Amino acid sequence: MEATTMGSLFDELARREAAVRQRIEEIQEQIAELNGLLEAEEDRLSRLVITRETVQEVLGESAGVIAEPVTGPGPADAGETTSPIGVLTVPPWRPGMTPSALPAAYQDAVEILADAAEPIRAGQIASAMGLEDTAAKREGLRSKLKRLVERGWATQDEPGLFTLTIPVARELAAGPSSGSGDGPDGIVSSPAG
Repeated sequence: MEATTMGSLFDELARREAAVRQRIEEIQEQIAELNGLLEAEEDRLSRLVITRETVQEVLGESAGVIAEPVTGPGPADAGETTSPIGVLTVPPWRPGMTPSALPAAYQDAVEILADAAEPIRAGQIASAMGLEDTAAKREGLRSKLKRLVERGWATQDEPGLFTLTIPVARELAAGPSSGSGDGPDGIVSSPAG
């Protein structure tokens, strides 16, 4: 009788073990499904954040442009005021231009790049700006940094690593009073302060 009891005990343990393994597999499938949903929602959130920030920039800049209209050649004469529609939120960098010409988030990014001793990543800039360390925030900032690259404010010599262009860094290192942009042998030191 003892052998029968031991046999049935082992059978019961095997049955329970199989049931637990089945539950583990089901939970792992649910986790995989939830991870897929989470990834899709994080991607959607990232796109929405970038869209919202872009709309805020456009609307904010349009309000500023209405107060200070852009002039340029128009159909009637060369000094005609043009519409604010299509105005660049990040103007191309020109000698003498300071970060104050940029929207606030871009100004912050340029100042952080100016203080950095070497090229830095979007995540490091986001942390320095006090932003949450989320994929959406990093992607939004990365798009801003790429816009700065397109407009001549920054450069991306290696994928994901951003720094100021040499002319911008020289201009910032020279300070607001100089404006000449001259630096010793192209070496730029961060402004003191």
